[in-house]
Amino acid sequence: MIRPRTGRWALLTALFVSLAYAQAPPEERLKACAACHGAEGNSVTAGIPSIAAQPQVFLENYLVLTREGLRGPEVMQKMLHGVPDREIVALAQHYAKLPAKAALGPLDKARFERGKKVAAQYHCGNCHTPSYRGQEQMPRLAGQREDFLLEVMLAYRQNRRQGGDTVMAASLYGIAEADLAALAHYLARLR
Repeated sequence: MIRPRTGRWALLTALFVSLAYAQAPPEERLKACAACHGAEGNSVTAGIPSIAAQPQVFLENYLVLTREGLRGPEVMQKMLHGVPDREIVALAQHYAKLPAKAALGPLDKARFERGKKVAAQYHCGNCHTPSYRGQEQMPRLAGQREDFLLEVMLAYRQNRRQGGDTVMAASLYGIAEADLAALAHYLARLR
């Protein structure tokens, strides 16, 4: 009798299967992504996140949850409807390998320093790594769009992030909006 794999072996098996299915993402799918997220995954559009250099596992999870209607904006849900897993893996691999380019605005030294203190006080680097590059299912925050970071943190804090992580909602609960704005300013300017 063959027993199904469980625990870490199931995860490794799933990883190897997903890698076997990976291929280059279709050009039309990349063009659709670029329309909002930028040609190289670095957004120049307000409210739209950069996806270049995000951890592959984070991107895969986000895309699957969006495809299934559990996360993400409706426009992305429609674009990903019916997209096979192998394309999702290919998209995640593609964007994870691209370099991040921070969309920098003017630096406000006082806000930057306040944001640095807020990040340390709330231990943001414990999950997102001390460099804020993200890992596995934790997104890269360093160099992300400031407006996007602030909006997402506010949505988590107010428990209105569709499909959001309850750990993030609890972590941001009660933090003043001015502190979240300083944190977004700080993170957006990290390289």
